[in-house]
Amino acid sequence: MTALEHPARRADGPGRPPARVPFPVVDEVSRHCLQEEEPETVHIEVHLPGTPDPARLRAAFHEALRRHPRILMREARGPWYRRRYEWELTADADVEVVTFPAPERDAFKRARERALAEAPPLTSSPPIRLEVVSAGAGAASGRGADTPGGPPADGDSPADPGAVLFLTINHTALDGPACLRVLATAAEIYGGRDNSPAAPPTRTPDSAQAVPQPPADTPSGWAPPARVAKGSPEPSPGNGMLIAELPVPRRPKGSPFTVNDQLMVATALMIAHWNREHGDRPRPLRITMPVDDRPRDATMPIGNGTRLVEVPFGAEELADREWTPDAIRDLLRRTSDRTRALKALARPQLGHGATLLTAPVLPVTLRAAVTRGLRRAAAPWTSTTLLSNIGRIPYALDFGDAGRAHAVWFSAPARLPRGLTVTTASTAGRLHLALRWSKTLLSHGDGAHLRDLFEHYLHATEHTQADEKGGPT
Repeated sequence: MTALEHPARRADGPGRPPARVPFPVVDEVSRHCLQEEEPETVHIEVHLPGTPDPARLRAAFHEALRRHPRILMREARGPWYRRRYEWELTADADVEVVTFPAPERDAFKRARERALAEAPPLTSSPPIRLEVVSAGAGAASGRGADTPGGPPADGDSPADPGAVLFLTINHTALDGPACLRVLATAAEIYGGRDNSPAAPPTRTPDSAQAVPQPPADTPSGWAPPARVAKGSPEPSPGNGMLIAELPVPRRPKGSPFTVNDQLMVATALMIAHWNREHGDRPRPLRITMPVDDRPRDATMPIGNGTRLVEVPFGAEELADREWTPDAIRDLLRRTSDRTRALKALARPQLGHGATLLTAPVLPVTLRAAVTRGLRRAAAPWTSTTLLSNIGRIPYALDFGDAGRAHAVWFSAPARLPRGLTVTTASTAGRLHLALRWSKTLLSHGDGAHLRDLFEHYLHATEHTQADEKGGPT
C-alpha cells in the first residue's frame, strides 16, 4: 500500500471522520500494562557534526510524517465496553513535534532523562517527540560526563557534535527501526541527498542456511530463568541509562556466527558474571531477541513490527571457568545454531498466547485486567533480559549542511521483572551500546560495571581458535 492509498489520506474532506485502525496485538498488550513510574519509551539519539536550521528541519520532519501517514495517529476515544482499542489516523500532527530546547546546564543529560521519564501521550498525533540540542547548549556545563566530547567519559558519547537529535517514542505505538525510517526520509528532504538504505551484509552459505528445528542441545525453556541480581538500587523509580562507544567486534571470515551472536554471548556472560559476584546460584538464562523482517526502504510498515524470540543458555554453559578461545568459539557455535533456528520459525510477534489473549471477545477493560494479572503471575518465567541489536544503521542520515550522522544510540524500556535491557547499533564502523535499567534494581555505578563486563566479554569473542591459528579476520 502506498502513502497515497493509505486510509489516512482517504479520510480527508469536510464532514468525513478520521479513519480508524484496530490496535495490533503488540500495541494492545503494551497499552494494557502501562505504568507511570516506568514509561514504555524508546529513545533514539543521533549525533550530527553541524546544527540543522530549525525552520527547514521542522518542515522536513513534518513532510516525512505525511509521507509515512501510519505514524500520524492517536488513540481513539471509546466506551468502556468497546472490544478493541483503535488508532485514529490524522492528516497532520496535532502538536509541534520538533522542538529546540533553550540552552541549559547539563542539556544532553536532561534530554536523556526526558526520553526515559516522559512518554509522548497517545492522545495526540503523532506519539513521538524530536528535541534538537546544540553542542553549545550541552557545553553550558563544560566537557565531561554530560557533553559528547572526546573519548567516552563514564559511558557518554564521543566526538563533539554540532547537534544531537533526541527522538522519544511511545513504544505502545511505534518501535525504533520504524521511527528511524521516518527520520531517514526527513534527512533526505532536508539535505536533498539520497538516503536509500544500504544493501544488507552478505552471509556465507553456512550462516545464511535456515535451520528448521532447534538443535538437540538447546536448553529447556520451561524452568524459570535467572533474574539480574539486585545491585545498589536508587530511591527514585524510573529508568537509568548509560551509553558507550566500542569497536565493532572482529570475527574470522567464513565464521558460522554473526556479530549478533557475539553480542548475545557477551550479554549472557556479562549477566552470569554479575550474578556470581552477587552470590546468586547458577541458573539458566533466557535472552529475548527482537527479529525484524521488514524492508528498510520507503515501503517499510510503520508501527511495532518486530517479533520476539527467546534464546536459552544452560547454567552449565555459563559456569565460571577459564574462557579460552576454544571455549568461546564452542559457545558461539551453539548460540549461532539457536539464533538461526529461532529466526527461521514462523511465529506470531508475541506468541500464540498473546494472540488468543487479545481476541476481541470481551471488552478491552476486562481483557486489560486479565492481561495484567497474567503478566504478574508469569513474571518468574519472563526472560532474564532483552538484547536488541539494530545492526548496522542502513541509512546515511545525511542532513546536508548539518552533516551526516556519525553516531546513533537506541535504548529499549527496562521495566521489572527484567530490569535491564541491552541495545546496540553500529555507525561508521563503531558499535554504539546503551545499557538501560530499572532504578529499583540497579544504580549508575552498577551500570558502569556491567558495561565493563560487556566490553570484556565482547572482546573475548574475537579471540577464537581461528585467530590463534592465524586465520583471516
